[in-house]
Amino acid sequence: MTDIRVRATEPADMEAISEIMACPGVIGNTLQTPYQSVEWRRERYANLQPGTRSLVAEIDGRVVGNLGLTPEGPDRRRHVASIGMAVHDDVQGQGVGTALMEAMIDLAERWMGITRIELTVYIDNARAIALYKKFGFEIEGTAPRYAFRDGEYVDAYYMARVKP
Repeated sequence: MTDIRVRATEPADMEAISEIMACPGVIGNTLQTPYQSVEWRRERYANLQPGTRSLVAEIDGRVVGNLGLTPEGPDRRRHVASIGMAVHDDVQGQGVGTALMEAMIDLAERWMGITRIELTVYIDNARAIALYKKFGFEIEGTAPRYAFRDGEYVDAYYMARVKP
């Protein structure tokens, strides 16, 4: 089994995260657009919404995945957060997504008081949907023509995990 280390994202990780986000299997399954510079990513991470947590996964010191957890609060939705995740094409199916999800759920539920975690996922991203279901996420609805990808519109599922 691959030894995967999950830790907080650091400014020095931006080049690796940019590489991950440029992978064909990643860019096509996110709302990101191609050709974003490392500097653009640095600025984006420097200006995250308050309370956002960002994690990376490493294998042998190489950053191969990242996950962001963004609280929806304050006030009446302070118990809710949304996530976005990406795993480098080279290591998909090797447990990186599982390691990131385990760490994120622990952080959200045990340390931040989050009891509902939401996400959107394209309906043709079977691997991601299976991962999310493994962690108790359920499909709550479908968004037709959710995003424009590779010259056409694609539908997405709204999924959520409510703390058991």
